[in-house]
Amino acid sequence: MESLGAAQIRELAEQLNLRPSKSLGQNFVIDGNTCRKIVRLSEVNQNDAVLEIGPGLGSLTLVLLANAGSVVAVEIDKRLAEQLPKTIAAHVPERASNLHVINKDALNITEIQPTPTALVANLPYNVSVPVLLHLLEYFPTITRGIVMVQAEVAQRLAAKPGSKAYGIPSVKLRWWADSQIASAISREVFWPAPRVDSLLLSFARHEHSDIHNESLRLRTFAIIDSAFAQRRKMLRSSLGTFLGSSERASELLIAAGVDPTDRAENLTLEDFIAIARGISLPS
Repeated sequence: MESLGAAQIRELAEQLNLRPSKSLGQNFVIDGNTCRKIVRLSEVNQNDAVLEIGPGLGSLTLVLLANAGSVVAVEIDKRLAEQLPKTIAAHVPERASNLHVINKDALNITEIQPTPTALVANLPYNVSVPVLLHLLEYFPTITRGIVMVQAEVAQRLAAKPGSKAYGIPSVKLRWWADSQIASAISREVFWPAPRVDSLLLSFARHEHSDIHNESLRLRTFAIIDSAFAQRRKMLRSSLGTFLGSSERASELLIAAGVDPTDRAENLTLEDFIAIARGISLPS
């Protein structure tokens, strides 16, 4: 499947009088080989309904449609959302009916038809973490995926306990899925070229005994936020205000089997869940 090249991307942008928006994180992939690489690593097939966020001018969408059963493309920019079906119809008319475009902010999407089974996207870098966590929360049918994000963000998402990159995104993503760095991406495949490096992050949803316990998840996430807000401090101090006092925090941590003198960066998701079991949130 041929993707859109640099000349075609710029020509489309000129027709739409479009200048890539920094506020919307618009950096369009102009290299067909990169699009094919992303789809190959995603391992999507004709049984998949793929969710794509920020399809832009459609370069990745074209390759996805050649490999997946259908694609739901969520695009916040109205001009791009209206143009995408036209682009697909012009290049692969036989697959046009397999594309469904939603002109909305991905953070406001809670229902999608057809129900997505995989996520493949060049995520807007300014909202990549909240978008990824939102989609995993609201669409449990998404079992796997691959997303392109800023290199630093990908490293944080894939980080393990004890590393400098480990933090709030690492633990919250772990609630839903296992993740790993899949590949590096050159700045030169984008228009305009970003000032940061990019990485592909792959993920696979996993199940654990608490994954459907919404109350426990909210308590766990609140503990994670509080603990990492002062990550250099011991847990008895970083959680002291949130839990009432450092003494109260120490009691709850000991009861959860966690050392009160430890720091947030050394705790696993299971540790945070154990702490959350001993608290309640105000209604």
